[in-house]
Amino acid sequence: MSDCETLVNPSPEVKVSAKARGGVINPMYDCQPAGAQYAGIGVTDCIPLVHGGQGCSMFVRLLFAQHFKENFDIASTSLHEESAVFGGVRRVEEGVMVLAKRYPELRVIPIITTCSTEVIGDDIEGTIRSCQKALKAEFPERELYLAPVHTPSFKGSQVTGYSECVLSMFKTIAKEKTQPNGKLNIFPGWVNPGDVILLKRYMKEMGVDAKIFMDTENFDSPMMPDKAVEVQGQTTVEDIMDSANALATFALARYEGGTTGAWLEKTFEVPNHLMSTPYGIANTDALLRKISEVTGKPIPESLVRERGIALDALADLAHMFFANKKVAIYGHPDLVIGLAEFCLEVELEPVLLLIGDDQGSKYKKDPRIKALQDKVHFDMEVVHNADLWELESRITKGELKVDLIMGHSKGRYIAIYNNIPMVRVGFPTFDRAGLYRKPTMGYQGAMELAENIANTLFAHMEYTKDKEWILNTW
Repeated sequence: MSDCETLVNPSPEVKVSAKARGGVINPMYDCQPAGAQYAGIGVTDCIPLVHGGQGCSMFVRLLFAQHFKENFDIASTSLHEESAVFGGVRRVEEGVMVLAKRYPELRVIPIITTCSTEVIGDDIEGTIRSCQKALKAEFPERELYLAPVHTPSFKGSQVTGYSECVLSMFKTIAKEKTQPNGKLNIFPGWVNPGDVILLKRYMKEMGVDAKIFMDTENFDSPMMPDKAVEVQGQTTVEDIMDSANALATFALARYEGGTTGAWLEKTFEVPNHLMSTPYGIANTDALLRKISEVTGKPIPESLVRERGIALDALADLAHMFFANKKVAIYGHPDLVIGLAEFCLEVELEPVLLLIGDDQGSKYKKDPRIKALQDKVHFDMEVVHNADLWELESRITKGELKVDLIMGHSKGRYIAIYNNIPMVRVGFPTFDRAGLYRKPTMGYQGAMELAENIANTLFAHMEYTKDKEWILNTW
């Protein structure tokens, strides 16, 4: 066999499978109610009401506070043993009325079920009808939207819970089509404020009128002289109502916003464009071209220039430092797949993709995963229903050798104990400062992500004294 033949896998394979074990050790995701709560706090004048035990909201709020270093308003029906026997609908009715009285500006309450209340079998839709009658009697001039969100914790994950809550709020609030507004609905999925700000900037530079759902920009809250607190989502009830009149919908996250885009198309005939999440150059190119095609707005020179700067930055790093480095990636499916596509652009080799919930049939049909088969020159494995033990055990047993790990902070000990450099990306990240305000999407995000990867590798080279001489000659 020639030297050239040894460098190329003649028949690379992209394998999609579930992990071999039945149980979960060190889970990668949180539960469905956690995702539903994140979607709920993305709406202005909205307080999610979690129908379950106190911990179902308390620990999720702690998770959000770890990531954003901010506090969020989330309520709980705080069930106890009595409710397990007699049902907990009375707690929902009490909770709705207390929130309505205490918060006069409140307009939306997603009622989020949990494992306990789904097992009990509480009739949430019936309870909502009862609550609406009580609200009309107490506040006859007030419109308060109650959205049923069924998120049992014993199936799905924070990803499916987020999707379920977004869809339920739109079904509850967006009732009719009126006059076309010429706007775009954009569903970026579960992303940080930095990505929302980047998308808004891109739309402004293109002259496109667009609404971002669910808008998390203010989760990076300023500290103002008047001590005002601005930590709440910027998506309004009116935005959701008006989504039925949009020119088109752009769903940038197949598993987090795709269902709502499809519902708007089916219900109100709003064209739905399911796009690859704009991580990396090619995906961002495709998004901007499609937006230009739909709106008739040209891509401005400012974004062409930003693209060029990003390309130059990536070229400086790719072949010199990234080529053939093997990467393991874990997290949300749209993030993981998008990061894998980005890695291929910069000559990194994403050999293992770990996704934490069991939607295997969907992942096997995902066109992005199918497209990876034609792009890779090495074997790649996609494991769904995965946990962090799947990554740790493969590394410690010597079954997997990687040069880099990419994922959220929950997996940091795998990197520390095995002396593997790690780039924090995704949710939650709490052991690196300010990552939530930095974009990962778009040209700017591609450049910043590549530089973060490079600096992580550089620091590791210095500490391990492994080829650090390269940095002196570069």
